[in-house]
Amino acid sequence: MYTRSGELVTISRVNLKGRWKFLRSLRFRIMLIMILMGIIPTIVVENVVVQSYENRAVSQRSIIVKNQSDILCNQLVSLGYMEDPANEVINGEFNMLTSIYGGRILVINKDYKVIRDTYDLDRGKYLISQEVIDCFNGVETSQYDEKNQYIEMTVKISDPESVNKDVVGVMLISVSTLEINTSREILEQKGTMILAIIVVLILVFGYVLSGILVKPFQKITRSIEELTDGYLEESISVPDYLETELITDAFNKMLSRVKTLDDSRQEFVSNVSHELKTPLASMKVLADSLNMQENVPVEQYQEFMQDISEEIDRENSIITDLLSLVKMDKKAADLNIEMTNINELLELVLKRLRPIASKQNVELILDSFRPVNAEIDQTKMTLALSNLVENAIKYNNPEGGWVRVSLNADHKYFYVTVADSGIGIPEESLNHIFERFYRVDKSHSREIGGTGLGLAISRSAIVMHRGAIKVYSKENEGTTFSVRIPLVYIA
Repeated sequence: MYTRSGELVTISRVNLKGRWKFLRSLRFRIMLIMILMGIIPTIVVENVVVQSYENRAVSQRSIIVKNQSDILCNQLVSLGYMEDPANEVINGEFNMLTSIYGGRILVINKDYKVIRDTYDLDRGKYLISQEVIDCFNGVETSQYDEKNQYIEMTVKISDPESVNKDVVGVMLISVSTLEINTSREILEQKGTMILAIIVVLILVFGYVLSGILVKPFQKITRSIEELTDGYLEESISVPDYLETELITDAFNKMLSRVKTLDDSRQEFVSNVSHELKTPLASMKVLADSLNMQENVPVEQYQEFMQDISEEIDRENSIITDLLSLVKMDKKAADLNIEMTNINELLELVLKRLRPIASKQNVELILDSFRPVNAEIDQTKMTLALSNLVENAIKYNNPEGGWVRVSLNADHKYFYVTVADSGIGIPEESLNHIFERFYRVDKSHSREIGGTGLGLAISRSAIVMHRGAIKVYSKENEGTTFSVRIPLVYIA
């Protein structure tokens, strides 16, 4: 029982997830936009048509009734109806008019007394209202009461024989608009029916059209899913729309970048394996040589052990540099940022490296053009600058040379330049010197020592500080590294 209910819960969750995924899809949004674009104009048109019909019908009804009332008013005066309201001809016309339009007519004399009421309810009573008063003053009124479904108007009864055409009475007419409202309801029903048909047609048309519009994006999805995991020499192309072409171009660029990164990773692993294996192979050869010999002289034994110790130191140096590089690859949040005197930091770096420089007969020069204080991680920045200066010393002129370190700053950055009089770097190698384990001259580098990771470590540390490093070099003319670091660290 538990399992079955659990299955039901799982199925319902899957269904909900599928529905939510459809609601988020481009196809659903296209259909929704098409429905809104079809429904809203239809509703607006329906309301405009219905309202226009009602206004026109009410206006026409008012004009017709007004014209007939004017004719009646002229007859009322000419036949003396205002003095004797018993004229059967006029009363017959009143009854006919009210029966045709389902209304009511009241005739009011100049004393505001009702002398004729087609309903015979207010005859003999006095009727004083604002509309009647306005009409006696020459202002006829007409208003439509949509709620109670009738038109009410006042028509003045004037004496044509008087000089000023004096108003001798008022005709108050109420006309029913029930058939107009009935016609309006019929129009609204037909409009609603048309709206429903339009919605159905839009749903069908929108579903088909959205499928056609979304098809290129589905091609992109399938193409991406069909790419092999090995990042083979494949690319996708869906030029149906400009948007799909831009997406596929961006994806192909990303895929190319991933391939490059994967190649770099494989090369890095290969280089690491080779660099770590070489000292081990040397120690293995030395140890086997000792084991195969009996009664090895102490001098030879000490020599072999010294060689093994050097290989162990070399292995340890590679591992240390690798660990430093791994730390550099971590997030910048690991930086211990503090305000530091860069002048003192460079003096300390050169002080530590002077013994190495003296041993190789290289002169170290420090040029500080101004005091500089910046927000940096002292440990990482010291490591980066030490590697640059140490490389400049190691790859300098074997007969003696110089390394000049310069420090300058502006309002935003400080600049460190490390220039040497060394052997230089070939132009074809300039774009690769910051790669891990890359060496320009492997045979010469082996004699000098090092792990091939120094420049990669320096670049990583500088980039973590939101800085930049550039190199300028010519063979046999020396090398210059230029470093730019922000004075204020921006996380």
